[in-house]
Amino acid sequence: MGQLPAARVNQSRPFQHCGVDYAGPIAVKHGGRQSKVTTKAYIALLICMATKAIHLELASDLVTISFLAALRRFIERREKPSNMYSYNDTRFVGPNNELKRFFSNHAIVEGVVNFSTSEGISWRFTPPRAPYFSGLWEAGIKCMKSHLKRVIGNAVLTFKD
Repeated sequence: MGQLPAARVNQSRPFQHCGVDYAGPIAVKHGGRQSKVTTKAYIALLICMATKAIHLELASDLVTISFLAALRRFIERREKPSNMYSYNDTRFVGPNNELKRFFSNHAIVEGVVNFSTSEGISWRFTPPRAPYFSGLWEAGIKCMKSHLKRVIGNAVLTFKD
């Protein structure tokens, strides 16, 4: 058996090193309880690599903009992670490129009150066809799904933007 990654065994603040994955789809009503239209939504699971704490964010669909909105909400609630680990997937490669472009434009950085001073979020992708690299967040998805099904059953949730 190989060595665990340094992010899993070294002491760090919570969510400094995160793994991210998507779960779903789940049925949601946009706009409140009175809405009749149900659509699919997805859950973005962010898991701390050191403490195994789980943070859930709702994403309205599987596009880059929705993931970036979920990531912004995560950063507002927690702190900005220094490293994020994910699959080598298109919905995660897109945000990586957009974040690099965002942090390289000095006018935007200054305009957002030095959102990240000089450092960005470092993305690390698992190798292609290597699901054993992502066992931590896959276990989090399994746990979250089982608890969510027990709590909400077949109920349709509401989501206001």
